[in-house]
Amino acid sequence: MEDSWQKQNDAVRALMHDFVDRVVDMYSTMDARPVSKVPSAETLARAAAQEIPADGRALADVYEEMREEIYAHTILAQHPRFFACVPSTASLLSWMGEAMTAAYNPHASCQINAPVADLIEKKLVRWLCDAAGYPEGAGGLFVSGGSMANLTALVAARDAKLSADARGRAVVYLSDQTHSSVAKALTIIGFGKEQVRLVATDADFRMDMGALAAAVAADKAAGRKPFAVVASAGTTNTGSVDPLEAIADLCAKEDMWLHVDGAFGASVLLSTSHRARLSGIERADSLSWDAHKWLLQTFGCGIVLVRNCQTLINSFVAHPEYLKDVENDEDGIEFWDLGPELTRPARALKLWLTLQTMGTDAVGRAIDHGFALAEAAESLLAARDGWEIVSHAQLGVVNFRYVGDGTLDEDALALINARISQDVSADGFAMVFTTELRGKKVLRLCTIHPETTFEDVRRTVDKILDAQAHVTTKK
Repeated sequence: MEDSWQKQNDAVRALMHDFVDRVVDMYSTMDARPVSKVPSAETLARAAAQEIPADGRALADVYEEMREEIYAHTILAQHPRFFACVPSTASLLSWMGEAMTAAYNPHASCQINAPVADLIEKKLVRWLCDAAGYPEGAGGLFVSGGSMANLTALVAARDAKLSADARGRAVVYLSDQTHSSVAKALTIIGFGKEQVRLVATDADFRMDMGALAAAVAADKAAGRKPFAVVASAGTTNTGSVDPLEAIADLCAKEDMWLHVDGAFGASVLLSTSHRARLSGIERADSLSWDAHKWLLQTFGCGIVLVRNCQTLINSFVAHPEYLKDVENDEDGIEFWDLGPELTRPARALKLWLTLQTMGTDAVGRAIDHGFALAEAAESLLAARDGWEIVSHAQLGVVNFRYVGDGTLDEDALALINARISQDVSADGFAMVFTTELRGKKVLRLCTIHPETTFEDVRRTVDKILDAQAHVTTKK
């Protein structure tokens, strides 16, 4: 048995040397590769027919199969021309950090298991708190992403603001542009749909303060308990930032918790040119932030921050007898006391490696670049007849649609714009999806990848215009 393990280790060594070379080549030539590669019917059939074998197979065969048939047929969200959703700006540095972390496999829930990794995560949390303008006593932890960050923060909000008998009367306020993970989180922690208010947004898709104040007043008059507002710092659809200062004022007046979903947009705090757009975020009770969106990280690198770390401790602390030996001697508080996970990977280390290598100035410039690309796309489209800018470029996002000569109804326009998206994305050069804004089917570009060039944007806009001509002629 010992000999067989050694043979396997030797095979892994050889194959992983090959794999590292291939990964570096892939990242080095990413712009020349398609954004996606559609699997053939034969590839899908082979995968569907495969079972778990009783006797193992040769590692080299499984490696080739994984590389050629599974990984090869993946949308590359880290591609510089992946403009759909909110792209992953994952860098080779982040992949390196993740590969190193996975190899050592540290258990990052308590200090004793990985003391230096524990220190690094605490330093990064404090650095992020400083960027957000949070005071001493703030804290948080790295989680899997914005969904888990929102869930964790809303548990803390519920426990801080509501007694058990008040939960049935409680109401939370979102905008009609709030990310769907917030509604999911509220359901998970026990709130019904009748306890969630969707507040209208203004012309710039920001939470309307008049509508919010009116909704809070109406709920109070009806005997309900307004307890939290979830504001957005960079919505997925439009990149809009809610009026954080005004919302913070209302929350302070009404004793409500303010959570800011900054999963996408909080990274603007690291920009010297655009940081002021997030003014007021420092007054939030909690903040979600995804490093795998605009901070060049591979997936699975989110952060939840709170102004008062004690609120997380109050909600999540647990000291079972089987963990007594690994508690630290300082205050007994570990990362497992700040969130729902017990076993958790060291998600912070790949971000640490990236920041140490790049420096904060380069990260700030990368964020500014995303703004400029979206503005360039808007300029190109605004100059064309028959095109409407539905949401102006902000935080690296612009929404637009083909409207023609004004004679087509909304159903026809929705079909045309959907087909444009499909045509543009079909050959793999770029990935452009649609979304809906106030009943309009629109095309959307999210241009936050630091390696995206202005030429990439220009050529993609040309592809969009060509697709429109093809779709409308064919029609």
